[in-house]
Amino acid sequence: MNILIIGNGGREHALAWKIKQSPQCGKLFVAPGNAGTSLVATNVSISVDDFQKLGKFCVDNSIDLVVVGPEVPLVKGIRNYFEADPLLSKILMIGPGSEGAQLEGSKDFSKQFMLRNHVPTAGAKTFYANQSVEASRFIDECQPPFVLKADGLAAGKGVIITSDAAEAKATLREMLEEKKFGEASAKVLVEEFLNGIELSVFVLTDGEDYVILPEAKDYKRIGDDDTGPNTGGMGSVSPVPFADAAFMKKVEEKVIKPTITGLKKEKIPFKGFIFIGLMNVKGEPYVIEYNTRMGDPETQSVMARIQSDFLELLVACAEGRLKGMKIEIDSDYALTIVMASGGYPDQYEKGKEISDLEQTHSARVFHAGTKLQNKQVLTDGGRVLGVTGKGKTLLEAQTKAYQTAKAIQWEGVYFRKDIGDDVLNLLINQ
Repeated sequence: MNILIIGNGGREHALAWKIKQSPQCGKLFVAPGNAGTSLVATNVSISVDDFQKLGKFCVDNSIDLVVVGPEVPLVKGIRNYFEADPLLSKILMIGPGSEGAQLEGSKDFSKQFMLRNHVPTAGAKTFYANQSVEASRFIDECQPPFVLKADGLAAGKGVIITSDAAEAKATLREMLEEKKFGEASAKVLVEEFLNGIELSVFVLTDGEDYVILPEAKDYKRIGDDDTGPNTGGMGSVSPVPFADAAFMKKVEEKVIKPTITGLKKEKIPFKGFIFIGLMNVKGEPYVIEYNTRMGDPETQSVMARIQSDFLELLVACAEGRLKGMKIEIDSDYALTIVMASGGYPDQYEKGKEISDLEQTHSARVFHAGTKLQNKQVLTDGGRVLGVTGKGKTLLEAQTKAYQTAKAIQWEGVYFRKDIGDDVLNLLINQ
């Protein structure tokens, strides 16, 4: 079958790499793709939200399945666009319609959904642009640390955590009045801080049944020891030692099942991924957020551990027949280091030549912000590469990933030096 993956990041390279392994995979395209996806698929120069051009491409190239990588086309309604067109409606798609995508597109919608459906989550209050005075007063009533969340999409950077009440109030004003995150912060949630260990759980669902993919832990802050501003993610580890069978049973019973039941009850059709950002608080799962697609860089670690024919699972999901489907997962560890442009997540330069990519490395290199120009791979984004090591132990996976990351160079390259250290300490102390 012919497949189109929409997106141009490390997530899409990892999905393309995994889908390509299936004997069912015919022609594989990625729109717009990057230098890495061109190694396993054909890149198509169409932006992720140009639904008209994407639709025409699908018809012209007999596409059987569309896999939507990023959140923007989902929130903008790519599924709705395809379903409204008689020619496009026959094409299978992984990704919810705009209503289901609100689970990610609006933090307020998501929070109210959790509360309605008894999914454990932090307490929160939502404030609008004309309520910055009320929001400041509310800060005085809360216990620090203070968690401020932009309601809309902010590329993973719309969450601010601070223990300083004055800073929280100033940031609230910036978000609400000065539109720090544009329209994304026209509404802001002030949320209770949950003290625990964070992890990500990924579910593939057809709206009735589901398959749980390998869990992962990601590293959102730019600096070692989780310092500095939030980013889209600087690394990931899978499996997560504290997510043992007992904890994951709680996640399934208290979070996954109520979420799927809630979607059915509220008549929100959903065929795609639900990424559940969780906090393990003294052995109990609390939902921080939903995303309606796979995470990046977690996808790189997760795909490295899936042994099943992943395309077979995606087709079953899109056709509404996930019931009874099983997934085979490798017990090995996978660890991903994100190599970023100097200055990220603030100002950074593009167009830097990347050297030593062609060497044989001990870890797999997934491309994110790259482009091919005159047969040379150049940096083309903030997060440039995701280096994924695998091993029987986490230390082996970490060693392979860092060996490879240190071998690849460009001007201003930056990556965290502590990805996986906290999990290693947990394993040592178990």
